[in-house]
Amino acid sequence: MPGIEEFMSQLRASFTSLVLTVMVLGMTPTPTHAQVAITATADQVTVDIDGKPFTVFHTGGPTLNRVYLHPLRAATGTVVNRSFPAGQLPGETTDHPHHAGLFYGHGDVNGFNFWAIQNVATRVGEPAADPTRPLPGSAGPAPTDATLGRIVPKGPVKVSSGKQVGTIDVVLSWNKPDGAPLLTETRRMTFHAHPTLRIVDVDIDLQAIERAQFRDTKEGTFALRVATALEEPPKVAKAGAPVRTGRLRNAEGGEGEAQVWGKRSAWVDYAGRIGEEPVGIVLMDHPSNPRHPTYWHSRGYGLHAINPFGLHDFLNDPKADGSMTLEPGQHARFRYRMVIHPGLAPEKLAALYKDWAATR
Repeated sequence: MPGIEEFMSQLRASFTSLVLTVMVLGMTPTPTHAQVAITATADQVTVDIDGKPFTVFHTGGPTLNRVYLHPLRAATGTVVNRSFPAGQLPGETTDHPHHAGLFYGHGDVNGFNFWAIQNVATRVGEPAADPTRPLPGSAGPAPTDATLGRIVPKGPVKVSSGKQVGTIDVVLSWNKPDGAPLLTETRRMTFHAHPTLRIVDVDIDLQAIERAQFRDTKEGTFALRVATALEEPPKVAKAGAPVRTGRLRNAEGGEGEAQVWGKRSAWVDYAGRIGEEPVGIVLMDHPSNPRHPTYWHSRGYGLHAINPFGLHDFLNDPKADGSMTLEPGQHARFRYRMVIHPGLAPEKLAALYKDWAATR
């Protein structure tokens, strides 16, 4: 019967198509995760890239006084920032315990200190500093409970994963020592998938609740502390001291702390070797930022920081004033990029900066 034969022919064709589909799907790798996978829990947000851990955004817990990203890893998995005070590697420096991860804060806002905020208590009996390395003096008196502010989330963190990028959105409250809010910060961090680079964009919007003045001090502002191996070598290396291989370099070709600290530049790279692996961490200042190109508070002892406010220190001029004031309701936006790279040459870093600088 023609009707039955036609039906059987269609059935055989459908079955053949189904078998081919199953075979093709079986031969095609099915991704089990996004290239940038971001997962939020109660006190932290984990960021994995291509199935490998990259960093953790710390958002809560009993010792949290300021949010931060830690640890920071190269595409190879090597940790490139100092572990202290969350941990301590053999020979690692223990000065400045507020240099925890990648963070944002400032040393003087209306007289309150949002920079020297310690997230993790220093363990009893630890030396205050590496004796093989002289450290710069601090500006002003030591911070106290009467001056230290806190930068903490106002509500839940929002996250998004994706094949090329993932994002973390968080609203933060800059609280005075008595708990009253001074500023509201709206922050988006964008994490990019890349085979050899680790790229983080940080977009910060600050809104004043009351009149807020970011006063002129070198103690700030967008910063991280590099691994001890990436610090610049001391003039005289002492026996048994950790090997330090780093070198600061800015967009203008200045090299070393003397030619980078307090200077203006669109980007600064802190590069060296961890073991046998070439590693660099470049921070970038977007052209749309106030006072671009920014000033730099990057030091040979391992601090790597952008600071657009500390003019009287940077220019060595007591009459200079880099303060910025926000009236109630007024906003200021700052955009920064961090790239962890495998020792790229300056011209390649300049090309990376040019591409990012064109974004709006």
